[in-house]
Amino acid sequence: MTAPASPDLAELEAALRRLVERALGARTERVEWLPGQLGLRRFARLYLAGGGPPTLVARIEAPEDPVGRPAGVAPEPPLEPIRALLEREGIPVPARLAADERSGIELLEDVGDLSLAAAALAASPAERRALYEEACDLVPRLQRVRDPGGVAAFDRRMDEALLAYKAELFCEWVAVPEAGPAAGRAVKDAFARIAEAVRAAPMRLAHRDLQSANVHLRAEGPPGRRLVLIDLQGALLAPPEYDLVCLLRDSYLDLAWEEVLRQLARIRPRLPDAPGEDELAHRFDLLTLSRKGKDLARFVLAARRRGDSRYLRFAPPTVRALRAAAVRAASRDPHFHALAEILAALPEQPCAR
Repeated sequence: MTAPASPDLAELEAALRRLVERALGARTERVEWLPGQLGLRRFARLYLAGGGPPTLVARIEAPEDPVGRPAGVAPEPPLEPIRALLEREGIPVPARLAADERSGIELLEDVGDLSLAAAALAASPAERRALYEEACDLVPRLQRVRDPGGVAAFDRRMDEALLAYKAELFCEWVAVPEAGPAAGRAVKDAFARIAEAVRAAPMRLAHRDLQSANVHLRAEGPPGRRLVLIDLQGALLAPPEYDLVCLLRDSYLDLAWEEVLRQLARIRPRLPDAPGEDELAHRFDLLTLSRKGKDLARFVLAARRRGDSRYLRFAPPTVRALRAAAVRAASRDPHFHALAEILAALPEQPCAR
């Protein structure tokens, strides 16, 4: 496993051991650093003896990613209290075992390494469909969670500033390098149009990053109760289609469009706002453009700025999803014609050099 690059690694491991002993009365026999993701937060699996569970996962906050949020928007909130709220509401999330707020360390239930992406790739078509039905069923449950007061997620929302940030990322790392400065204007115009649609939409609680890597399967969960959501701290208010975009237009597992449509038709009437078919379809495509544009930009950014090219293999399905969404959006609204043309000419592996 890859350990985080830090001159204070030994000190951090010592802090983990002290917290486990103080909070759980257990001894840490081994610390296994887990591979990093696109963000800078760090995770380790701790193997325990003498009390507590046999393993747990330590979540360690890190300095904020300088490209991780738009200017003028508050930093991502901590994991608590949104995790506790979802737990109370019956949403499957990891249990919190202990924390040290000063060092930014939280000890969480170890829900295992099997993600929805890995499970779906190994599953039969029928098993994969059942897994995605179970995942999609969590979306209306999330959207029915009400603000109890004091939970930052309900003060955060998808808005013009956030969409402008996504447009800026896509322009800087993909559109302008590949298609020239004029493409930047077309992208920003299209994202401004998306912002208009978002402004008119109902707002519901969204996980905000409900992709297959952030849905895990507990080893002993029965069918229909296997899934658990991780990476919850970015939750915010968003249109009812947003989590469905994250889940069904996921770069890490390229679902057939027929399966996407089947899942949308099944879940649409269960959403609290139950948008009409055309309304849901149009917003789904617009939010796909904003989400996948941002994802593609971050894949390229990670490769070119950080030397982390792991995510470039997910660029081709991301580009294909963008192209298809732009064509459908342009068929309903001519404001998206220019963006559709830019995406049609975009290579499936942009800016890989």
